[in-house]
Amino acid sequence: MLFVHELHRVMGAHEDEFERAYRDEWMPTLAASDDARLLYFMRHAHGTGRAYNIVTVTAVTDGRAWEELARRVSRGDLRGWARIVDGFRHDVTSKVLVPVEWSPLQEVELGRVPLDGGEHDQSLFMEDTAWPHAGLMEDYLTAARDNYAPSLAEGRHGGRSLLELQAVFTAAWGTSARRREVILWQRVTRPAGITGLVTSEVPPEHKAPGTWMHDALRLRDDWESRLLRTSAWSPLF
Repeated sequence: MLFVHELHRVMGAHEDEFERAYRDEWMPTLAASDDARLLYFMRHAHGTGRAYNIVTVTAVTDGRAWEELARRVSRGDLRGWARIVDGFRHDVTSKVLVPVEWSPLQEVELGRVPLDGGEHDQSLFMEDTAWPHAGLMEDYLTAARDNYAPSLAEGRHGGRSLLELQAVFTAAWGTSARRREVILWQRVTRPAGITGLVTSEVPPEHKAPGTWMHDALRLRDDWESRLLRTSAWSPLF
């Protein structure tokens, strides 16, 4: 299964029209077949990044399904929709993601993805994107599997963790400007706990040798966090 991740720089005056285009047209149009679904429609949480940035994630069953959907957007029945949507945004950056072999999320049962646009509680996600040092991609993934993921699980069971690791992605070959890229897709389980991350420094004991914050520096020191809030109708949240 492939996951098409798009970061849209939307024009502020057209934000609502852009959202309606995805909710009322893109989502139901994909539902007419069995091989693609819109999964997430998310905004950058206010105050955490560039204004009017929206992230969408669309799942397709395989490469054939991706090719067919790409053809529909470029010169098929979705061409007109794409032209209208382009008029609502300054730019869009896309990449095709694949889950690593130990990612908690591997497949999505597309037939069970909601399609009615019904409203629900909103959730907060932390999307951490890391760019490991040259030649250390596999080492970083191994360390994330053996150290980072277990520490989140242990903290969650003990009621301490803020995050639940839902998926780990890398860019599919040939689909991203940066080959060495890892995305940790994490649901924020205790949103109130985020306050401590932005109002105080990381305690020294959390950066000491033997901790992820310290040991991972051998493998990467270039990474970015985004706080993303699902829309009230996002199929997954």
